[in-house]
Amino acid sequence: MSAPVEQEYEALLQFMYMAPIGLVQTLADGEITMVNPLCAQLLMPLSPDGQLANLFTALEAVVPDLRQRVREFPDAYGTICDAQQVPISTGQAGRRQHQVLSLTLLKLDAERLMAVLSDVTQSVRRERELRQSQAWINTLAIGLSDYALVSLDHRGCVKGWNPSISRITGFSREQVEGRSLSMFYPADAMSDQRVLDRLHEADLTGWSLDEGWCSRADGGRYWGSCLIAPLHDSDDTPADELAYSLIIRDVSDRREAAEAMLKAVSCDHLTGLFNRRAFVEAAELEMQRWARSPRPLSLVMIDADHFKRINDQYGHVTGDGVLRHLAASMTATFRAMDVLGRFGGEEFIVLLPDTSVEGAELVAQRLCRLIEATPAAVGEHTVRYTVSAGVAAMDADATDFDALVQRADEALYAAKARGRNRVERWQAATQPAAVR
Repeated sequence: MSAPVEQEYEALLQFMYMAPIGLVQTLADGEITMVNPLCAQLLMPLSPDGQLANLFTALEAVVPDLRQRVREFPDAYGTICDAQQVPISTGQAGRRQHQVLSLTLLKLDAERLMAVLSDVTQSVRRERELRQSQAWINTLAIGLSDYALVSLDHRGCVKGWNPSISRITGFSREQVEGRSLSMFYPADAMSDQRVLDRLHEADLTGWSLDEGWCSRADGGRYWGSCLIAPLHDSDDTPADELAYSLIIRDVSDRREAAEAMLKAVSCDHLTGLFNRRAFVEAAELEMQRWARSPRPLSLVMIDADHFKRINDQYGHVTGDGVLRHLAASMTATFRAMDVLGRFGGEEFIVLLPDTSVEGAELVAQRLCRLIEATPAAVGEHTVRYTVSAGVAAMDADATDFDALVQRADEALYAAKARGRNRVERWQAATQPAAVR
């Protein structure tokens, strides 16, 4: 190496080690050739073996499609992903700390990649609070001529008639008075318990805002913004005298932009289900609701059986098609209010609010039967495959979300050990010794 080149290399090394962000350089297959201390500190909790030899291996649990995206990137150089949010968890069960990292991956040439990592946990939290504040302002200031104003009682039931309800939703006085606000949502999108959760959250923060599909009286749907705000102003108000206002707005004109933003921030690149960060965030909210008011809450872990064989026989492109088929089958099987996510590789996860372990087991069995009966058609291939599932429920002995995931994961391994293409429920006394 000539003296000028060596000096440049030393300068690059010094820059990497002094940079206030995490930097790592790898070969095309993810093998790490250079990493600065900050990046090593951020990546170490993700490394399955405590070693930092390969970037793809370190990130596989939280960004399972990264290797495939690098392989499919068509250009000689450029940005493969830009500021993708990556959730990580550190600490022991019961004392987990959740962080959000920002990952930017650049292709330098045919043989080299450069990744930039930074901790954006606080920024993500502030951004979420800002979005909520902006939504509140928009609700007050934009389109106030096109809204429905509804008064609710302490149960979330409509107290009185307002003509604006009919204008926006098409429901008549007889259809709405005394009915729960869940009637304004698709049938499987809002339970009575979820209504009470939203009222309680409005009491805690001053308001509760939700945006998504709403239902009209004729069966049609629209993209609605639903804001709940308490009308009582004292903590001394008797529980049965609590009252709320509900403002429903038809914001269908901005649905595509809202869905595009949601997909970019919260959805898995391959399947369209929640990514790990968004799933953990939604799960933490359900944990808070469960801690405040314990009710049935179940988790299902789902894994495609012998998925490596599918990749080996048909190739990764067909394997990706199978994963998309599995995600679509999950969406068709579970309810709109259930939280569906891709947890890593061929492993998927579903959180079912207001659902007992028996109910979760039944719907998981229904998914298994659907997958077995409906092969995935990917290009010229028809791929028959099965899935295994593990089911667990929240109780007083499961201290947090991580403990619930561990139970469902143990049940999933039991299903694998007992022949696959089946569902197993977590039971401490019957788990295989190797799993325990």
